[in-house]
Amino acid sequence: MTDLFPIVHEDDELLVIDKPAGLVCHPTKGDVYSSLISRIRLYLGPDATAHLVNRLDRETGGLTLVAKSDEAARELRRLWEAREAAKEYRAIVRGCPAEQQGTIDAPLGKDERSEVAIKDRVRDDGAEAVTEYRVESTFERPEGRFSQVCARPRTGRKHQIRIHLAHLGCPIVGDKIYGGDESLYLDFVRDQLTEAGKKRLTLPNHALHAVRLAFAWRGREWQFVAEMDPLMRTFATGGDVSNLPWPAKPA
Repeated sequence: MTDLFPIVHEDDELLVIDKPAGLVCHPTKGDVYSSLISRIRLYLGPDATAHLVNRLDRETGGLTLVAKSDEAARELRRLWEAREAAKEYRAIVRGCPAEQQGTIDAPLGKDERSEVAIKDRVRDDGAEAVTEYRVESTFERPEGRFSQVCARPRTGRKHQIRIHLAHLGCPIVGDKIYGGDESLYLDFVRDQLTEAGKKRLTLPNHALHAVRLAFAWRGREWQFVAEMDPLMRTFATGGDVSNLPWPAKPA
């Protein structure tokens, strides 16, 4: 652990980080601490090589793999492109899926009906997208009924898990785009999100965390594991989330 990010593993070729929710992977208009890659360069030094092998949405926390050489980056990216890396996420969703486990096979493409430029949706002419899921627990809070879900994406489409769980009728808690009212996202990026809007979202970041990465590389089986985000754990165990700091609008 450094002041910049939690370190899960480090050796001469790899750096594995448990990225905090709310931290964007790529540089923004902010300072050198405002993106993960900028923090990585601060940590490794200005002359070091650093390639993000996988990327997570700003609000998604969890395991992020960094290659420290061009060769390692090429090899590892080939594994990702060939879908040879196993990925597992924890999510907290509203309600409970009708089936305790299953496979969501629903192609994804641009949502041309939406005001949100980055929004995708399930559509018949979209790209193949497949997610396995399993309900781990269901719990009640004053805000309603929720479930903790394990999700394993077989493909790597943009916003895949978020869209697929919403497609089941159980959107991820705090999801500003796919939570059922995209106007909350528009209010957020315009810096106009009200207290009522925050209350509807319930959490400042969407409740999705990458908790496991596994792959075979250079004659060895690699596996990295992270704990579920502390805020998600607090929410799932009945803790108070009413006075949390909210992130600033994206730069």
